[in-house]
Amino acid sequence: MGHLTHRDLNASRERLRDQVAHALRAALISGELRPGVVYSAPTLAEDFGISATPVREAMLDLAREGLVEPVRNKGFRVTEVDERDLDQYTEIRALIEIPMVARITRIAAREDLEALRPVAEDIVRAAREHDLIGYLEADRLFHLTLLGLAGNERLVETVGDLRKRSRLYGLTALDESGDLIPSAEEHLELLDLMLAGDAKGAEKCMTRHLGHVRSLWAKGDRTTGE
Repeated sequence: MGHLTHRDLNASRERLRDQVAHALRAALISGELRPGVVYSAPTLAEDFGISATPVREAMLDLAREGLVEPVRNKGFRVTEVDERDLDQYTEIRALIEIPMVARITRIAAREDLEALRPVAEDIVRAAREHDLIGYLEADRLFHLTLLGLAGNERLVETVGDLRKRSRLYGLTALDESGDLIPSAEEHLELLDLMLAGDAKGAEKCMTRHLGHVRSLWAKGDRTTGE
């Protein structure tokens, strides 16, 4: 295949599988690995310059996350996410995250909320610097850490899984249009509302943010298709 962006991988056996999985997720997010296309572990391994075993194991990890699906005697097909899937993921996230930000606003310690400001700033910085992987990693850290303040680990796991399944395809076009920046800045707005103790305002901001994210998904899918 020979088209994946080169990524340096630490060859230590205990970390290689996780590093390969991370690199593959990055390739999925950036659009280097395309929905509906089947990729073989040996071919991907050639791109990474490693053996096929850790690549196959990493792909199985991604399969458990719903990002790819095994194709017998061929490899792994990148899962296609359609409009119905995205609508359902967004609905579930809204049912969880909107009321939770109101609850967290009321119960969280101010220092715990303030500790998220550097992460929110990282999201904005990554969007402005066109760092797509950094953007999504910081975005994930912000949302899951914020939800973690409610003290419900299973809830955090559920939202984390939904985020993986609703990953963005082909973010390059959205980045070039500047559409990611307004979404990034909403994290700072949300944090300020929560620090001010405005639970209702935080709910409204999260509602708008999830709607914004959903519209970005739809636009990203249309742009990728073009």
